[in-house]
Amino acid sequence: MTNITLNAIPPNSSIYNLDEQFMVHLANKQDLPEILAIYNQSIAGKQATANLTPVTCEERAEWFDEHLNSPTRPIYVVRAAVISADDDKIVTQTKSPIVAWGSFSDLYARTAYHISTEISIYLHQGYQGKGLGSLLARWMLAQAPNLGIQNVVALVFAHNKPSLGLFRKLGFEQWGYMPKVCDMQGFIADVVMLGKTVVVEQTKADNA
Repeated sequence: MTNITLNAIPPNSSIYNLDEQFMVHLANKQDLPEILAIYNQSIAGKQATANLTPVTCEERAEWFDEHLNSPTRPIYVVRAAVISADDDKIVTQTKSPIVAWGSFSDLYARTAYHISTEISIYLHQGYQGKGLGSLLARWMLAQAPNLGIQNVVALVFAHNKPSLGLFRKLGFEQWGYMPKVCDMQGFIADVVMLGKTVVVEQTKADNA
């Protein structure tokens, strides 16, 4: 696996290789159906979202446009990378299916919260448990300081052990606990607030 320097990746450029298998880029207008298809896959399991019925493109159009038009609250999509047969290099293939996506969203709409954001990551069912969630999350955390983000928050159901484990491995700490706040139609769920502070590393020259 090729090692990549995550901190060196600028935030809003076109396409980057996460590794030999996956590439990431900003979402575009054509991506909403695939993004929602992955999101809707997660609903039945009642672990990743408080939505209990599938959502439509019409219902999420305004949400999607807000992200597309925001310079600091992007949606990233992940696709399978393609190896060129001619030179053995990873090349872009924007027509390959979306296998994962992630977003930064306002923690609260009020202006003073602009330095803090909520992170969300969703994987296609066929790509879960393979390390892709960790790879995308690490990449997004590396982008956060350049987006003006100082704090990243993940809101996770207390019964979602895989997601709790993922964020804790990435250095997130528990910042809050909300007991019995979601009626999941069959059980009442608690929500854990996990948080991580991200900062731009200063060089000695910057501090001189």
